[in-house]
Amino acid sequence: MNNKCEFVKEAQQILSEGQLLIDEPMKLHTTFKIGGPADFLIFPANIDELKKTLSLISKYELPLTIIGNGSNILVLDKGIRGAVIKLGAPMSYIRQEGTKLIAGAGALLKDVSAFAAEHDLSGLEFACGIPGSIGGAVFMNAGAYDGETKNVVTGVTAVTIDGHIVTYNHDELDFGYRHSVFQDNGQAIAEIEISLTPGDESEIQEKIDGFTQRRESKQPLEMPSAGSTFKRPQGYYAGTLIDQTGLKGFRIGGAQVSEKHAGFVVNAGNATANDVLSLIKAVQQKVYEKHGVKLFPEVRIVGEK
Repeated sequence: MNNKCEFVKEAQQILSEGQLLIDEPMKLHTTFKIGGPADFLIFPANIDELKKTLSLISKYELPLTIIGNGSNILVLDKGIRGAVIKLGAPMSYIRQEGTKLIAGAGALLKDVSAFAAEHDLSGLEFACGIPGSIGGAVFMNAGAYDGETKNVVTGVTAVTIDGHIVTYNHDELDFGYRHSVFQDNGQAIAEIEISLTPGDESEIQEKIDGFTQRRESKQPLEMPSAGSTFKRPQGYYAGTLIDQTGLKGFRIGGAQVSEKHAGFVVNAGNATANDVLSLIKAVQQKVYEKHGVKLFPEVRIVGEK
C-alpha cells in the first residue's frame, strides 16, 4: 500500500489533474464497453510525460499495459494490475511536412485519413473507417480494403520501458499480418511518420466515401465491439466460415455473433469478458468441426480473468 501511495505521489508531480485515474473501470475506455478496473490508468500528454511516466513505472516495477483507442482489445473481468498507459486525445496532433504526415500515437485513424485528404495526399483512404488510433494501427499493422499500415508508415519514435527514446525506420518495424516489432519489445509507440503521394482531394474523398458506405452497410457499427474478432485464415474469410456454420446471432450471455456480419462478436447487452471468451471458444470449435479450419482471435486479450 505504501508503494502504491508513493507511486501516486510521484506520478502526480509529472501529470496534471485527470491524467491519472485509480481503480478505473476499463469498460469506460474500450469500444467493447467491457472490462474490470485498472489499478492505474494514465494519459500522457506528450513524449516527455510518456518518458517520465515509463521511468516511474519501471522504478516501482509495476506491470505495464499500453493501449491506444481501446478498439481492438478485450479487457478481462478482473481488470488490469499495475499501470495502463492510454495514448489517446492528449497525444493526437497531426502535422504536414511536404508529402509526409507526422502524427502523435493517439491520433485517430479516421482523423489522420481525413487530414491527408484535406491536404491532397493519397494512400490513407483505406484507414478512414478503422476505429483505432494510428499508434494502435502500427502496433497491429491494421488494414482494410487491400490497404495496410505498413504501406504508408516510414518511421516511428518510441519510448522504452525505462524511458529512453528510440527511432525506427520502415525496415526495422518487422511488419507482418497483424504484427509489428512492438508486439515483441513492449515499447510505447509515441510518434509516427507517414509517407503519402500527392493526389486530387475530390478523388481521394470519393474513395473514402465509397469505403465508408461499404463499411456502414456491412458492419455492426451500432453495437459495441472490438472490430473483426478473428484473424483471416489463409485462403478463407473468417466471417464467411462462421456464417456458413450457421452461427449468425449465436449468443452466450451478453456476447453475440453479429447478425449483420458474422466476423464480429458484439456486446449485445451487459456482456462480460467471460461471455466473449466462451463465445469465441464455441465459434472456434464449431467452425473447426464443420470446415476443418482453425480460427485465431485478432482481438488482443489483456488483464485477469
